[in-house]
Amino acid sequence: MEGNYQQLIQFISEHAGVSVEDIERKIEAKQAKLSGLISKEGAAQVIAAELGVSFDKQLVKISQIVTGMRKINLIGKIINLFPVREYNKNGRQGRIGSFVLADETSNIRTVLWDENHIDLIVGGNVAKDMVVEITNASVRNGEIHLNSFSEIKPVEKKIEIVVLQKPTIEKEIVQFNPGESVSSRAFIVRMFEPRFFEVCPECKKKAVLGECVAHGKVNPEKRALLNFVIDDGTENIRAVMFSNVLEKLMSQQDLENFEIFEQKKKDLLGKEMLISGQVRKNQLYGNNEFIVNDLVDINLDELISKLER
Repeated sequence: MEGNYQQLIQFISEHAGVSVEDIERKIEAKQAKLSGLISKEGAAQVIAAELGVSFDKQLVKISQIVTGMRKINLIGKIINLFPVREYNKNGRQGRIGSFVLADETSNIRTVLWDENHIDLIVGGNVAKDMVVEITNASVRNGEIHLNSFSEIKPVEKKIEIVVLQKPTIEKEIVQFNPGESVSSRAFIVRMFEPRFFEVCPECKKKAVLGECVAHGKVNPEKRALLNFVIDDGTENIRAVMFSNVLEKLMSQQDLENFEIFEQKKKDLLGKEMLISGQVRKNQLYGNNEFIVNDLVDINLDELISKLER
């Protein structure tokens, strides 16, 4: 989160009374002392502690949040509330709630694990369009997480203007972090066979054997996804496109026709494009993956003009 990192440095500078340049030198020295075993975001948090800047005593903006932060406090508006889900994993079961929290600087997915917090959603005491204050939360994989020691409560404060779309940062793949909305100039270096699945025509969620959990027996719609690998010279990452983005490259009929797909695949391999999307952590394999939400051909005139600037 390069943009978030710069905002974090500014936050530390304002509350410690130390210049941004001095803080950056301290961060570089801390990383060098630890032989590069700590990220610059992690080093920034260590420096903040050494300078007496405590996040649990201050309200932070979403744009200042970086992965690894603990005991943070913030106020934001719920712009999207997701249904409470049940889980059963590794012998543990329970419920999980989540929503997207926004302020005037950015927005971020927020995850609730505590049953008391989840009851607030179920009971309508925490709902979409409410402004809430969150205390003692942590940041993991680019998301805010609340546990039993955290607190969430509605507040009277009004937030008139919020960021609905997460700002996209152009950066190299090697710098990708989970939770970021990023774009990168990269080459398509590998492409796998398309996969097909069915969704409910009402809620667009996955339907199994014509059955939707919310709407019962339905006449499902067919959808496709395509996995591929992109490389920008610094690193490569596995990416996935779903039907709405795939249509920019090939139609559903093209995907279902082996010969046409193979020709389209041949044309795309080795092609450089500007690819945008969301970085997320694959929970099964522990590696980053890229959910593509847009891709366009490289505009050489714009690129040359940008490099000249």
